[in-house]
Order: sequence, then C-alpha cells, then structure tokens
Amino acid sequence: MDEEVLDKAVYLYLKKKGFTQTEQIFQQEQQNKNKNSSSSVTATDVSLSDPDLAKQILVFSQSESIPTLYHDGYSKLRSWTYSSLDLYKHELLRVLYPVFIHCFMDLIAKGHLQEARAFFNTFREDHEMMHSRDLTKLEGVLSPSHLEEMEFAHTLRQSKVNIKICQYSYDLLLQYLHKTQSITMLGIINEHIDFQVSPGQPSSISDDAEAFSLVGSGQDAANLINQKEIHWGLLEDCLEDRLDKAGGLLSDSEKTEGEGKEGELDENKKKSADGGKQGGPLKKLKKDKVVGGAGKAARGEGDKSTAAPRVKPELTLPTISTDVEHSILEDLRNRVQLNNSTLPSVSFYTFINTHNGLNCSSISHDGSLVAGGFSDSSLKVWDMAKLGRMGSSGENDSDGSNGGKRSYTLYQGHSGPVYSASFSPFGDFLLSSSSDSTIRLWSTKLNANVVCYKGHNYPVWDVQFSPLGHYFASASHDRTARIWSMDRIQPLRILAGHLSDVDCVEWHMNCNYVATGSSDKTVRLWDVQSGECIRIFIGHRSMILSLAMSPDGRYMASGDEDGSIMMWDVSNGRCVTPLVGHTSCVWSLAFSCEGSLLASGSADSTVKLWDVNTSAKTPKNEDNKSGNTNRLRSLKTLPTKSTPVYALRFSRRNLLFAAGALSTNV
Repeated sequence: MDEEVLDKAVYLYLKKKGFTQTEQIFQQEQQNKNKNSSSSVTATDVSLSDPDLAKQILVFSQSESIPTLYHDGYSKLRSWTYSSLDLYKHELLRVLYPVFIHCFMDLIAKGHLQEARAFFNTFREDHEMMHSRDLTKLEGVLSPSHLEEMEFAHTLRQSKVNIKICQYSYDLLLQYLHKTQSITMLGIINEHIDFQVSPGQPSSISDDAEAFSLVGSGQDAANLINQKEIHWGLLEDCLEDRLDKAGGLLSDSEKTEGEGKEGELDENKKKSADGGKQGGPLKKLKKDKVVGGAGKAARGEGDKSTAAPRVKPELTLPTISTDVEHSILEDLRNRVQLNNSTLPSVSFYTFINTHNGLNCSSISHDGSLVAGGFSDSSLKVWDMAKLGRMGSSGENDSDGSNGGKRSYTLYQGHSGPVYSASFSPFGDFLLSSSSDSTIRLWSTKLNANVVCYKGHNYPVWDVQFSPLGHYFASASHDRTARIWSMDRIQPLRILAGHLSDVDCVEWHMNCNYVATGSSDKTVRLWDVQSGECIRIFIGHRSMILSLAMSPDGRYMASGDEDGSIMMWDVSNGRCVTPLVGHTSCVWSLAFSCEGSLLASGSADSTVKLWDVNTSAKTPKNEDNKSGNTNRLRSLKTLPTKSTPVYALRFSRRNLLFAAGALSTNV
C-alpha cells in the first residue's frame, strides 16, 4: 500500500478535526522517518502489522472528502457556466439542474445527510423558478431509504435526463470538465444526462420545447411508443360529410336572408331586458357572417376536417336523433369561417360573489347553459334564457341573491368539493367529479342525479364527455384515467402509466383515443379499445392543466402551470411549436370549429387567440428549428377586468364562450 497516500490521509484527518498537537507530533514523526530514524513509528509501520486497519483509514479518508468533491465540483461548474458567453450560456445552464439534483441524491445515498442538506440549501435558489415543484418533493428526501421509497426520486435515479445542445456548447462543456479534471461532475453527467447534440448555432432561449425533459420511462422507451400506428382522422360518415352531401355551407346571400330567422330564434331563446351578455356578441357575430363570410371557397381553404382521412369507429357509437342532427347541420351551415383576419366574437360569463368558492365551470355547446362546481360540494346550473327574462340584476350571482328568487338550479349530491363539470354534446346531461372520488351524472331536463359512478380511489380532477356523448373519461389523483359509458357503473378501461396525478383528460375527435395530462409533466395518448398508451408527449416543464384536440384530429394543444402552451403533432408525437405569452396557469384551451384558431384562457385574466395555420405550417419548411419566432403568433389578447378564465368553448357556429369568477386578488 502506498505509504505517502496513507500518511497524507491521516494528516488531513487530524488537520480537519483540529487536533493541532497530534498533527505536530505526526509531522515530527514523518521528518524522523525521512532521516531513517529507526525509533519512529509511522502510520505505514502500523499498516504492516494490521493491513485491515490501513484499509479502513483509506476508506474513511475518501468518504470524508466526498462532500467537498461534490460541493466544490458543482460550485466551479456553476461559476464557469454563468461566466460563459451569452450565446451559449442558456444551453449550458440546462446542465446545472440535473447535476444539482444528482449531486444531492448521491450525497444522501452515501450517507452524508447534513452535507447533502447544506448543499441543497446553498444552491436551491438557482432552480426555484423553473423547478419549484420538484425541489419541494426532493426536500422530503432525508435518508438513503427515501431514495428507494419515494417514486419521484427513484425514477430520477433510474432514468436519464434528455438535454438538447449544439455541438459547440457540448465541446465547450467537455473541454472544461477535462481541463479542470472534474471527475465527480463528469461521472454524474456521463451517468445521468443524455445529450442530443445538434449541428449549427444554439437554438433561441424559448424556441425549443424539448430542450430539457425528465421522463420516467426514458426517452428511448418514449420514442419506441411513439412509433406505434395511429389513425388520427375523422369518423366515416361524420356530420361534416353529411353536410357536404346536403349541400355544404350557405352562400353569403343565403346567410344574410337567414339572419332574420336566426335572430328570432335567438330572441326567443335568450331574450334579455337590456340586451345582456348575449345580445351584443350575437349581433357582432351576424355582422361577421356578412362581412367575413367566404362561402364554400373559405370552407375549402380553412376547414381542415374536409382533408382529414376517414377512420372506422372502435367503439359502438350512439345514434343521433333526426331532429338533433338537423339542428346540428343547420348550425354547421351557418358557421362563421374564422381565420387570422376574421376573429370570433366572444361571450364572457362572469361569476360574481363566489367568495373564492368556484372550482370549475362548463358551458354547453350552444351556450344556453352554464355550470359551476363549488367548494361546498354543490353544482349550480344557470339557464341563459331564464336569466334574460329575470333581468340583469344578479345575472350570474352565484349566491342567488336576486330578490329572494334563485337564478340557478342547484344540484346536490357530492360530499366534497366539485372539481370538474362537463355537458353532453346535446346539453341533456351533465357530468361532475369531486374530491369524494365519485362521478355523478345529472339530467338537465329532470334536474336530478341519475347515476353515481364509483371506481377511483382518490379525488377525481377532471371528467369529459366524448364528442358523440354516451362515453366519458375521468382523471384522478390515483394516477389513472378511466373510460366509462353512461349505462354501466363500472369503468370500461383503466389507463395506468402516469407517474403522478392525472390532471386533465380530452377525447380525440374520432372517439378512438383519449389524451391525458399529468403532474409528471407529460401528456399521453391512449387507445380506447386496447387501453394501451400509444403516444408520450414530452416537453412541458410543469404540470399539465388543459388539453384540446383540433377538429381534424391531427393536432393537440396542451397548457401548463407556467403559462406555456405546446402544439403537438399526434401522428408522430413531436412538438410543432410552443406558444408563449401567458404569465400564469393555462386553465382552458379550445380550437375553433374549422381548426384555424386556438383560444387559450389563463389565470392571468386574459383570453388569447393564436393562429394555428401559421403555427402548424412553419416547421414543415424548417427542420432545423433555428430559433424562428414568427411561428409563435398570437393574433389577439383579450383582457378581462379582473377575471381569471376557467372555461372556453366554441359553439358550432364559431361563437366563443368563456367563463370565469370575478376575483379581487388578481
């Protein structure tokens, strides 16, 4: 065994512990040894008689120096990264977070608990803005056993982090690590980071949605899943096909002639003393139809559903009555063709006097019914026609203080806060989900609870009817989503695979697939028939709160807690473009009926309209994603006075409905 290494280990230990006198004596012994003094006793002499003791001294010495290696190594890497050129800094900064969390977990695993806690607290602030949720979870890791017991920490240690970086940034990083001989940092980077090196210049700071991602199943597994076959088109003999057979859209002149009849229907249905919320937007909508209508030509250019492939249904779908079908076809004929120059009218329903008790809101397809789910376990439904007759006072007053007469229908049955509500496509049923782990089906005609569905073990965060009704999907804290049908009290499918809460759920337009968004920062697409995950969408940096499917079924939008929106191509699982603009949680997303616009509603009290056509087309001409920000195109921002946006819905005629609760805290 090397004498110098052993003697140095003993010397460093004495110095670290502050044993000054012993240290001096040991140094004297060292000097005597060098003078070939036979009377001196050194650590090496001891090792000759007890080699096990010498081995223990070396092991102890190495373990004592481990925390310093991690702390100094990370600190130097951090200083070097922050002092790098601005052109490459934002790419190099991506490396710091995974190195930080793995340094912390390695220290915990090696038993250096106090040093790990000091390391965590020293550098935590650097990552608080982007990864506060993850840091809160890791803060609970207090012993090596927690690394195995806590699923989040266990997943991090088992999988690699995917980081996109340009070739020059990658070379700079390697050059630094080799030059400084940062073996500890190099080991962590080699073991836990998977670099996806791209040629050319660095991407812009906000351009690449998939620049950094943590995924439990690993990127390779995700890529394998995303190669599975998917039929994203619309159903055969769908309503759009029937509309084409029946003669398609009305011409401008026919629309103008039909305005009188439509106005009479709207007057009877939504009559208001002072014109109310509906009067203004509907008049503007009619004007839009005359000015912006482009007839069949516009449909051919803007309506993506006509070009979408047709697929066969995998589920037994409900039949639509003749009257309902005629009503829908009439709406489709009178649909306004929206584009980047013809924006929709918006009808906004504001809840007042909610006392912070409103958790969710839902709007029926024609905007005639608005539901609100509350923390006191109640579900309230407002009929816009009745509100119009009652006058404007207390119009959307959630406590019903309207001269002693209630302005809403109260549905009671849940035993916990109501977190989600969803109207059936034809408005005759309403679903609600609650923290009591149940889903309830209500009849809006009978104003009564029809069925209580029990299957989840924890709070149900979201529930959504399928586009054709009868079937619905739910998302829960138990990390599963479930597929149900109205006529069965047990779920038809259980969709398991997310690593954390499933926060939102959305049906594909052909009813063959269901998308789920989770707190694990991923979106998954499931085959309803097999219950199998067929797509994993990776790129968000916080929990997913909202989802929307384009009318042709090709694209999906997802919104997260940080205010980011991502547009995904369902066919290959890749991000088409990130849409950046909101400053807070994106709670609701909705595509216009022809798919040319996307509306987003946020906790920042705004509704934004995005140009989908521009967003979807640009990447086809740009495979390198070289930082072009033209595709992040926000057409218009519609601010409210002080109302976070809970729900959005485009009617079949392309009127945009929105709802939210007036807040004094915004």
